[in-house]
Amino acid sequence: MNWSARTRAVNSGRQDGEGDPANVPITPTSHLGLGYAREDGTDTWRAFEDAVGDLEGGYATSFASGMGAISAVFDLLPAGAEVVVPTDSYAGMRHLLGHAETSGRLSARRLDPRDTDAWLTAASEADLLWLESPTNPSLFEMPIAEIATAAAAADDPPLVAVDNTFATPLGQQPLSLGADIVMHSATKLIGGHSDLLLGVTVTSSDRLAEQLREARMRGGATPGALEAWLALRGMRTLPVRYAAVSATAADLVARLREHPSIVDVRYPSIGGGVISFELADAATADAFCAALRLIRHATSLGGAESTLERRAARPSDAHVPAGALRFSVGLEDPDDLWADITQALKQAR
Repeated sequence: MNWSARTRAVNSGRQDGEGDPANVPITPTSHLGLGYAREDGTDTWRAFEDAVGDLEGGYATSFASGMGAISAVFDLLPAGAEVVVPTDSYAGMRHLLGHAETSGRLSARRLDPRDTDAWLTAASEADLLWLESPTNPSLFEMPIAEIATAAAAADDPPLVAVDNTFATPLGQQPLSLGADIVMHSATKLIGGHSDLLLGVTVTSSDRLAEQLREARMRGGATPGALEAWLALRGMRTLPVRYAAVSATAADLVARLREHPSIVDVRYPSIGGGVISFELADAATADAFCAALRLIRHATSLGGAESTLERRAARPSDAHVPAGALRFSVGLEDPDDLWADITQALKQAR
């Protein structure tokens, strides 16, 4: 049967033998037979990977964190390879690439995610195109299919990897758009409860999947048994959570665009639970954050609770407008969230 994503999120990765438990149990073990668990994984890892792979349309490999997953993708490249990344993108990835660049391991080219022509040119020159769509934190969208098509047409095609953390497999499936690898920080929307660290890659290539598993084994970035179990449990409710936060976000976006204190609002065309909006300046934005009573001022996102952060306050995101705020919408009542926003805006004037 061609089940919907909502149905597959609930049922993929379950054991279906007679007498098997309804939910895959936690498997806390250091070894399987004669080998270490890090070499082949455990039933808990594999169940989570099967479920994410089913939603993304490929073979999934889980890691101890999103950074572990990114490191494994970079590990696929030979020394001196060129990686092209968006100027607006996850700070941890940029820090990792900067370290590899300083050590001579990789070279980097940084392009504006809105400059599609530059990305199409880079597709015939680079070894890895690292895309984010929408980007973190500014929520710029990139034409994944167009860039992937240009990459595939190159004489020496680069790998195309997409950080799909904000969109989730419900917002878009980059493998179907031509990408080679998809990466998620499962810490965020997939896990959905701010109680774990986990990363995952997905690819439709057997060869790349095996290379990513080998990179995980060599680097030791293996997920904990509890974290894999929690991420799988969280993913079971991803479709209903994603629908709920998307609906609330769309409601709040409409209200924010009408408020006189808001300079700019960005929200992805594919939906989701993350909004970017801008206040007049850094002082106003800081005062707004300090006045919030329900929405938490925190750097993580994708949990049941709403969080908000002024990213430009961090040196790594100095390129972001000073008054810009990244808002991760949670599962609270939208009227309560709006009440908190409006009272904080009033105090921040």
